[in-house]
Amino acid sequence: MSLSDLFRKQEKKPLGLYIHIPFCRSKCDYCDFCSFVPNNQAVIEHYTDALLLQMEDWRDKCRPYEIDTVYIGGGTPTFLDMPRLQRIIEGVYRNFKVAKDAEFSMESNPATVNFENLRRLRRLGVNRLSIGMQSAVPGELKALGRSHTVTDSEAAFNDARRAGFDNISIDLMYGIPEQTVDSFMQSLSFAASRAPEHISLYALKIEDGTPFARRRESLPLPDEDAEYEMYMRAIDYLGTRGYKRYEISNFAKPGYESKHNLKYWHCDEYLGLGASAHSYFGRERFSATRVVRDYIDGIEIIGSDINIIASCDKIRSRESMDEYVMLGMRLDEGVNIRDFDERFGVSFKEKYGVLLDEYIKDGFVECDGENYRFTSNGMFVSNYILSSVLDLGVSDK
Repeated sequence: MSLSDLFRKQEKKPLGLYIHIPFCRSKCDYCDFCSFVPNNQAVIEHYTDALLLQMEDWRDKCRPYEIDTVYIGGGTPTFLDMPRLQRIIEGVYRNFKVAKDAEFSMESNPATVNFENLRRLRRLGVNRLSIGMQSAVPGELKALGRSHTVTDSEAAFNDARRAGFDNISIDLMYGIPEQTVDSFMQSLSFAASRAPEHISLYALKIEDGTPFARRRESLPLPDEDAEYEMYMRAIDYLGTRGYKRYEISNFAKPGYESKHNLKYWHCDEYLGLGASAHSYFGRERFSATRVVRDYIDGIEIIGSDINIIASCDKIRSRESMDEYVMLGMRLDEGVNIRDFDERFGVSFKEKYGVLLDEYIKDGFVECDGENYRFTSNGMFVSNYILSSVLDLGVSDK
């Protein structure tokens, strides 16, 4: 057997690939993601070139890996025209070994897609589409600063189906300005009646530096009790329609859980490309600069002294355990005691279980002897519980 044959027979390690597109048609009032409205097409072209160069930079380091999930997010990836999107997608296949059955997701805004473009994306290998609908109530979309209409959302979904997408996710938000429990259920019913394979349900969080933060006191937001009712009613409503909650904010029909996002929650390896993209690769967590011009110049200019890496940390034992618990407890399955013990050589029961037990009697956590998991009530206040448990955890010796 030749060396090349032996290399081909070696099992490659799985790796997720995330690509960030930081451009939007308009900036939503609640958004603090790395996204902006470009003032010319040149910056988009240079950014596309930089992405392709960054793929080439990582090609050799990724040879031992097989890409089993690709996720193009933003921003609004579908804001880019098809020639640029095609260059990016073809660059992925040219520079990396992509599994034949890889999940290939792309985010979209309903106002930036049409049947012809969706059909081309499907033919290029994109097989999962995430549609950022957010609400099916016109006044709520306006309050959020969204650039699309309810009609746009319906058209985007129908066009995606006609284009051959059989794995579609719809994003919804709750706790948004002017929203009531009844109007939220209207949006949820609208989304579920289209029968997507996946529904993501995100609570609005007012982030510092956003227009919403500056108007925080005057925003007509639903109160915490209303948000709680929205969340609990969503669990029941979607459950009766075949959607299982598998993570705090995500519901899917059987077999359609987001494989890429599960990598984050299982602490599996993934590589992020583009401005602000985060990676967990080779026992390191690192992220790129949010400054798009610095990202472009740092990659395109030979000999540039611009460092595109904004942060880089080696994952230490305690941090790794805390992160594993924090992310694992987001999942409906929770954290498996035996898996944790084998992974870290530390007793989960002794390190975290004794703290989580305090929340069992109040109905926020449950344990069946194998897994610790949040109840639905616990999911709603999970951030508070996890910050308490992880802050009080026993320090490494």
